[in-house]
Amino acid sequence: MSGGEPVLAAAALPARTIRLRRRRRHRRDDQAQLVDIVVAGADRVTPRCAHFDICGGCALQQLAGGAQLRLKELRLQATLERLARAAPARWLPAIRGPPWGYRRRARLGVRYVQRKQRALVGFRERGSNLIANLERCEVLAPPVDALIVPLSALITQLSIRERLPQIEVAVADNAVALVLRVLEPPSASDLANLREFEALHGVRLYLQSGGVDSTHALSEPAQRLFYALPEADLEIEFLPTDFIQVNASVNRALVAASARLLQLNSDSSLLDLYCGLGNFSLALARRAHRVVGVEGDAGLVARARGNARRNGIANAEFFSADLTADASAAAWLGRGYSHVLLDPPRVGARELLPQIARLAPERVLYVSCNPESLARDVGLLLHEHGFELLAAGVVDMFPHTAHMESVALLAPRLGI
Repeated sequence: MSGGEPVLAAAALPARTIRLRRRRRHRRDDQAQLVDIVVAGADRVTPRCAHFDICGGCALQQLAGGAQLRLKELRLQATLERLARAAPARWLPAIRGPPWGYRRRARLGVRYVQRKQRALVGFRERGSNLIANLERCEVLAPPVDALIVPLSALITQLSIRERLPQIEVAVADNAVALVLRVLEPPSASDLANLREFEALHGVRLYLQSGGVDSTHALSEPAQRLFYALPEADLEIEFLPTDFIQVNASVNRALVAASARLLQLNSDSSLLDLYCGLGNFSLALARRAHRVVGVEGDAGLVARARGNARRNGIANAEFFSADLTADASAAAWLGRGYSHVLLDPPRVGARELLPQIARLAPERVLYVSCNPESLARDVGLLLHEHGFELLAAGVVDMFPHTAHMESVALLAPRLGI
């Protein structure tokens, strides 16, 4: 606090005495840089990553794993109390997985620095737009965790090194895809260097010159990419630019937990909103009578249908629809459902709440990447639509970062 006003300081943790240097003043809070730790908290640990002090990819490596989870649980609890004016009937144990080498999806920045005569590859520096000077990354999934320096050397020797601003990482169960954003076509020499890199490191490179539709494999034919959900006997195919959950281990645990929380049976009909590739829909179709998935991206819907066919799932249908528009007259909404699952983007699902309430489902499971929009929507379901909050908990999809997933389980209040 500074004169009674909050001060935000990166890398500052609870139960510590610190010295700060004020960097920026705001009306509601100030921003400061950590200068020194006077008294360290009991949960402080030495960060594993050598680049932690500068790289903005992680924010909590200096805090023990259990304490990171407690901090996120406290944040969820406080956010629900503040915005939803509620607490769940029970708190769920945190869903978690291995804390290192978990990140199978990432977007790495690239910048060629003239004075260094080399390209930097990695996340941005903390509080800056500059690319951090990294040698490896402890949270990226293998083998990409060790490819920072080789990628830097590759891009440095390309003729288009100053026209390659980004690399998108997608680690599948069977292959590693790296999508290079190229603002100019690679030369013949560049293409030879790229193919040599592919062969040497056992990865597949893709070039993207414009929108996602311009993405194509450097070496044809493009390799099939998939990840497995073994508990549901599924393989889900995806493109290297598709959205998939970042953490494979936690995603498997989350899908399994969703099945338990929803309590589906052979009579259940499930509506899965923002279904994407069918990550939840296809697994839960193994337990339900019928599943309908709805998604705004027509390409993802097409791939969800393909995933259903490849996995022999005949009781799941998929529809493309703008879920920010009025859906009250949509054919897929008029069928009646006993259960609803939704996993919206950060803005939440406010527009859909009246339609969900009219369905009067037995249970609603809300999966969220933003505790603020989750709490807002939960509050509306509780106070305007007669639901009760049965359970809530944290999903540690991004260990060592401030990002958090969470789940909330709701049901109509009895007697409403």
